[in-house]
Amino acid sequence: MTDQRRPSAGVARRSETSRRAVLTAAFELAAEVGYAKLSIEGIAARAGVGKQTIYRWWPSKGAVLFDAFLMFAAGEPGGGVGGEGGGEPGEEAALPDTGDIEADLKTVMFATVDELNDPRYDRTMRALSIEIAHDADLAALYAERLDRPMRELKKRRLRAAQEAGQLAAGLDLDVAVDLLWSPLLVRWLHREGPLTHEYAAALVETALGGMRP
Repeated sequence: MTDQRRPSAGVARRSETSRRAVLTAAFELAAEVGYAKLSIEGIAARAGVGKQTIYRWWPSKGAVLFDAFLMFAAGEPGGGVGGEGGGEPGEEAALPDTGDIEADLKTVMFATVDELNDPRYDRTMRALSIEIAHDADLAALYAERLDRPMRELKKRRLRAAQEAGQLAAGLDLDVAVDLLWSPLLVRWLHREGPLTHEYAAALVETALGGMRP
């Protein structure tokens, strides 16, 4: 008869300790050596685990780095990609809603600017952006675990403003999200100019100018 008992608490704790060690190692090494030189071997050595331990939990170094980024972003107060609060948004996550859609969007956009400018995340996020463009599996993982949930949070806040009469009733919320956030991310990724609160505020004001009733 197969033993169906669950792993002991000690084993579970060791597994979680190893997992966090791997993610920490991946995050640190990506910042130190860059994605091109990042390797499963290097991560394993830094984390003090065997390569097979990593391959048992992740299919590629890109997947390891993605989880590492989520772990570190979730650990920062108000963190998370785009400043929405947490690396993997759950059901309780939400954008601020003070009743003033312009002020709330600026709060979130300013947090996004601060995160993108943070040297602790910049190199890792750039590496992930490049890898997502070349790895279909990682792109699907990113869409499922981060992009779609975050987009829904943004649309939920815009929908509330729409229902309050602050945005046009026929506004396409997916297009609205793109108009607000895409220019910010493109400027950061392509280093087209300084990423500042002033630029983010101008984006919000300009976009809302075409979205109001």
